[in-house]
Amino acid sequence: MTAPTTGSILIADVRPYGEGDPVDVLVVDGEITAIGTDLTVPEDVDRVDGGGAVLLPGFVDLHTHLREPGREDTETIRSGSSAAALGGYTAVFAMANTDPVADNATVTDNVWRTGREVGLVDVHPVGAVTVGLAGTQLAEMGMMAAGAAGVRMFSDDGKCVDDPLLMRRALEYAKGLDVLIAQHAEEPRLTVGAVAHEGPNAARLGLSGWPRAAEESIVIRDALLARDAGTRVHICHASTEGTVELLRWARDQGIAISAEVTPHHLLLDDSRLLGAGSGASGSNFPAYDPVNKVNPPLREARDKLALRQALADGVIDCVATDHAPHAAQEKACEFAQARPGMLGLQTALPIVVETMVTPGLLDWRGVARVMSERPAQIVGLSDQGRPIAVGEPGNLTLVDPDTSWIVDGDDLASLSRNTPYEAMTMPATVTTTVLRGVLTARDGEVVR
Repeated sequence: MTAPTTGSILIADVRPYGEGDPVDVLVVDGEITAIGTDLTVPEDVDRVDGGGAVLLPGFVDLHTHLREPGREDTETIRSGSSAAALGGYTAVFAMANTDPVADNATVTDNVWRTGREVGLVDVHPVGAVTVGLAGTQLAEMGMMAAGAAGVRMFSDDGKCVDDPLLMRRALEYAKGLDVLIAQHAEEPRLTVGAVAHEGPNAARLGLSGWPRAAEESIVIRDALLARDAGTRVHICHASTEGTVELLRWARDQGIAISAEVTPHHLLLDDSRLLGAGSGASGSNFPAYDPVNKVNPPLREARDKLALRQALADGVIDCVATDHAPHAAQEKACEFAQARPGMLGLQTALPIVVETMVTPGLLDWRGVARVMSERPAQIVGLSDQGRPIAVGEPGNLTLVDPDTSWIVDGDDLASLSRNTPYEAMTMPATVTTTVLRGVLTARDGEVVR
């Protein structure tokens, strides 16, 4: 399902997984053909000088919103793919809450074909679990799975499949199709009118609170449904300490459950709602700033720390951006009326470095595990998340761990500007991204 590529590229003076002495990596016709020093290379090789930087497998994002079709004013497959390539991604999974909803093969195949035409990352459409995301009737999962896009993950993300019988049926169908159901865990009867995490900060600001139990009750319910169906379920954007403990319990019971965490839930907490002057990050933001509104909401510091440890321990499998572009007017309004969501594709790697590598919770092999290998395994991508070794696909990301940069929303590739990291200093820089041996991003610029 991926377009063939030709040509050769030499990535010189790099350290795979940040280990050992620098070597050169040669990719010919989309495949790694040699790793070492003093390599014999083709005359027409495209050379990238790594300068001792860290070489990782290309990143895989299980959770991004590209908005096309329907909201091309906020993002397109091309602009989102550009942001992904600049962020080190070689594959992304585009969520189904588009307009029209990706609940049939016509839409999912079109998203897939457009992604191929753009050619910056592999764009895998996520099919809706229910027709129109309405939560009442199962969508045509079999037809989407059998279509040109070969849809392998289904989710009503943005909405929870809250009907337990419907969710059970979805899991049973998913088992027969060998596809994955990804659940937006939110019991809607507990979040009516909620806009921020239920805690002291929301109470102080007079914001309607969103309890942890709204997420946790669905996580445990779906774990039990997956157990009884003999299949697997994936939990989107885990955000609470309680969810971590439930995931740990489910794993101990032998339940096939996986989970992702977003960069913003690793870095930020609900103290952001109170506003701040110039802090250590160099950023300024007011109280009630809608840029900090996200679903699920930013939780408390103890949740954030539990999520970090769970990612390090493997209780949470991977990092997924939940990249959610919004138009300016959808954020420049009263907090309660603002659309939830944040940009994430170009800042994900630096945030993982800030929250996981710098404190010693992960090394660079750990980064490869949570940003490339595990997400590819969860959805069964055979050509992504592979080891850096001879004979493997040339999907690679080059990271300079010593060069920091300051976030400027106007410089990001997304058509939207709703980044919560404006003016923050980010550690580590993605310098080069290679998709099947072809440069897609280099020195902060999209190559094609």
